[in-house]
Amino acid sequence: MQNRKLRLIGAIFGLSMAAGMQAGVPQAEADRLGRDLTPLGGEKAGNKEGTIPAWDGGITRPPANYKLGDFHPDPFPGDKPGIQITQANYKDFAAKLSPGQQAMFAKYPSFRMDIYPTRRSASFPQRIYDWTKRNAVSAKMIGQGAGVEDVAEGIPFPIPHDGYQVIWNHKLKFKGVAVRRWANQAAPTATGAFTPIRIREELLGLYWKQGNKIADINNVLTYFYQEVLAPARLAGSVLLVHETLNQEAQQRQAWVYNPGQRRVRKAPNVAYDNPGTASDGLRTNDMTDMFNGALDRFDWKLVGKREMYIPYNNYKVHAKGLDYKDILRPGHINPDLMRYELHRVWVVDATLKQGFRHINKRRTFFLDEDSWQIVMIDHYDSQNQLWRYSDAATINYYDQPMYWTTLETHHDLKSGRYITSGVDNMEQPVDFSLQTSPDKFSPQALRGRGVR
Repeated sequence: MQNRKLRLIGAIFGLSMAAGMQAGVPQAEADRLGRDLTPLGGEKAGNKEGTIPAWDGGITRPPANYKLGDFHPDPFPGDKPGIQITQANYKDFAAKLSPGQQAMFAKYPSFRMDIYPTRRSASFPQRIYDWTKRNAVSAKMIGQGAGVEDVAEGIPFPIPHDGYQVIWNHKLKFKGVAVRRWANQAAPTATGAFTPIRIREELLGLYWKQGNKIADINNVLTYFYQEVLAPARLAGSVLLVHETLNQEAQQRQAWVYNPGQRRVRKAPNVAYDNPGTASDGLRTNDMTDMFNGALDRFDWKLVGKREMYIPYNNYKVHAKGLDYKDILRPGHINPDLMRYELHRVWVVDATLKQGFRHINKRRTFFLDEDSWQIVMIDHYDSQNQLWRYSDAATINYYDQPMYWTTLETHHDLKSGRYITSGVDNMEQPVDFSLQTSPDKFSPQALRGRGVR
């Protein structure tokens, strides 16, 4: 199988040890950050073939036609795809495709990947780089991946030793401090019919607030508020989550507001593999932001690094004014709007622990080396058969430099259905200037936040 033939690229820094024993690296190793490694731990150099360039800082200045508050224009409008992968030739490129991608080609004659020149555009604020270098030495894992300590603001393990550390890097990647966004979603049937779900979200992450330490955030990594506005049968439903940093001390707290019952109640089932909001069972709660929540039900193995074709710089599908019908096609997103590039990714296998329950027996995660963003996931069922494939359309935002998703899509390879979230093209763009505070995210505040 192709999984057994992964070509490992670059060094795997250090040897794997028990997650509870993990700690930072020596200062001499941390000093590689910004030298032969990027400030977040990627390989600074390009590959020997020249198909992956060196990282030169990413996008540090927005295009001249960008104004704060606008949608983010394509910084590479003149780029043309050099390779087109289709059902007819995908096996020729199998070494750089995941099993999930290959399954998409096998299932859908219309699925296509246009491969553009690689642009290592990911960038983040300088303070995130500075704190990442400090964290590299001081960071410690709590228990079996239950949390991290002795870190602030930046990536905790830029030179990772195991899969737990890699996934925590994704969980702690900078996404702005306070964010308001439209996370509209749709789940087309196999024939392409869909009902749009209009969803507004707010996020507050005090971990990323300048000057904050862990003691300042009351163990809450992210405050998350989600309200459904349409269709009418779902309108007024609200989800509130307090995602904790040390889940050994305090597990995730969640509440829901049901407009029919007109009351707020705790929702301990908003975790793991329970269905996500209005998802038709196509997305679990722990698939939001590709992966979130507790790591305790899986063993996380760092497989290594690999060159792969992944969604990157997806400004076309992010463009202002696109309608749902422009984006959604039977079986998959409109391939004319997607951009793929060759990048190095970290590969992590998550295998369900003995005695634990989850709808996935195994999942393989692929993370961009320049941002720690999970860009693809292959999901396996209880019989260890490939079941779902997920990918994240990503861009570098200009409001403040960061690399994050604009769309997340999860495909059910058995039913022929998929769900896409983040369709905001006919809404206001993501607002990174939100002024808010933790008291706005209390269960007592839900009734006063405009829910019906």
